[in-house]
Amino acid sequence: MALHAALWMHVVHYPRRRLSSPPLLLVACLAVLVLPQPMLSRTAAATSTVVTHLPGFDGPLPFYLETGYVGIEKETGAELFYYFVESERSPRTDPLLLWLTGGPRCSVLSALAFQIGPLKFVVEPYDGTLPRLVYNPYSWTQMASILFLDSPVGSGFSYAHDPKAYEVGDISSSRQVLTFLRKWFDDHPKYLLDRPFYIGGDSYAGKVVPLIAHYISEGIEEMQQPLIKLKGCIVGNPVTGDKIDSNSRVTFSHSFGIISDQQYKAFVQYCKGDYLNPTNEPCADVVQTIDNLMSEVYVMNILQPTCHIPSRKQRGTLEGLLSLAEEHYHYQLSGAPDEPPFDCFYDYRYYLSYFWANDNAVGAALGVKEGTVTEWIRCKSPPVLPYACDLPSSIKYFFNLSIRGYRALVYSGDHDLVVPFSGTQAWTRSFNFSIVDDWRAWHLDNQAAGFTITYATNLTFTTIKGGGHVSLETNPKESFTMAKRWLDNEPL
Repeated sequence: MALHAALWMHVVHYPRRRLSSPPLLLVACLAVLVLPQPMLSRTAAATSTVVTHLPGFDGPLPFYLETGYVGIEKETGAELFYYFVESERSPRTDPLLLWLTGGPRCSVLSALAFQIGPLKFVVEPYDGTLPRLVYNPYSWTQMASILFLDSPVGSGFSYAHDPKAYEVGDISSSRQVLTFLRKWFDDHPKYLLDRPFYIGGDSYAGKVVPLIAHYISEGIEEMQQPLIKLKGCIVGNPVTGDKIDSNSRVTFSHSFGIISDQQYKAFVQYCKGDYLNPTNEPCADVVQTIDNLMSEVYVMNILQPTCHIPSRKQRGTLEGLLSLAEEHYHYQLSGAPDEPPFDCFYDYRYYLSYFWANDNAVGAALGVKEGTVTEWIRCKSPPVLPYACDLPSSIKYFFNLSIRGYRALVYSGDHDLVVPFSGTQAWTRSFNFSIVDDWRAWHLDNQAAGFTITYATNLTFTTIKGGGHVSLETNPKESFTMAKRWLDNEPL
């Protein structure tokens, strides 16, 4: 508890860091319009901010952005921070999508600026000035309104007054999201009308998405108000907590030539298919060999080169990975992360985001409450903050939602070794649902973009060809097309 309190004091109470900017850029950065509370719309939450300009983005934002906080625990003062972007196509009728990101405890800014949101960083060498942003042409806000949520407490700009609030896990954080939604809809009642509602997330968020959907479905059956019009969920390369995630790494590695036939046969013979729990010495030996061979490839996408960052403070192992490979986590409690080589495209964007999100002008523009989060860190995963993985498996919740008529899109980048597509395909197939559209290719620009199957229960499983653990980043055009067709109720 003393450790948690010390971490909390660091995360919550020290002054925000100021980053220097040259005079001309500083003027541009301060050109931020934050509407005062009396001018907010009647549906806005008490602590919401309408943002029309953002430091680093040239000119007014070409979309509606609202940020804010929703209190979820009175006794601890816990508040979840959100970004809400209204659909750029038809906001009165397009779906509303709640989006969570992985980690656990990674900031949803990852989704807003690296994945499905309308912003993206200009990747250029950091020179001490504020990183620049431009519009993302593959933003999912072109077909849906999206509510990006920093969850659980301690992620991104979400915070609490009491350090006890940070001691959450799968179950408690999912219930907190439900509380958030009910309060947010109370303040935004128009978004309950004539709009289908979906929940989405990738990686570790894929584990809690079906649990949150389950809680909402229970509320619908009990006619709890506000009545949320849940239609289904979207998950990508989802962690389930089930042993199928880890065990599929071995079959995946064998099929891609990372391990040999002999090593795979030895694994089957001595380990009986259990990768994480060797029960005898021959099994332990072959698992060690397999781990060594897996370490030779970039587990997030086995075809991409590994990004070697000098003096990295901590590196994760495959056994400890739950979502966005821990090689992307920056565990240090203070100070900028290590600078990656410029040719490490994805890592360099994460590096730039640290300086942008910790800039005082950015905090003011977003309406971040002063003195709450002293240093934005993209992922505050353990050991930075505690988190209990207390949901053994989320697979049964996917099954129950499907048989109750809710739609589901489960997609997998087919070159991910963290949560291989083969494991995800196996548990969706194990439901034994009737097939209405059998395994086939789906196309983009006259090329196969992946392969898909649809079941009679409105469950669709699809791969994204060449995609990594977060296909939204590695394959934005394919991901955009997939989501648009599915949300518009069109065949992939």
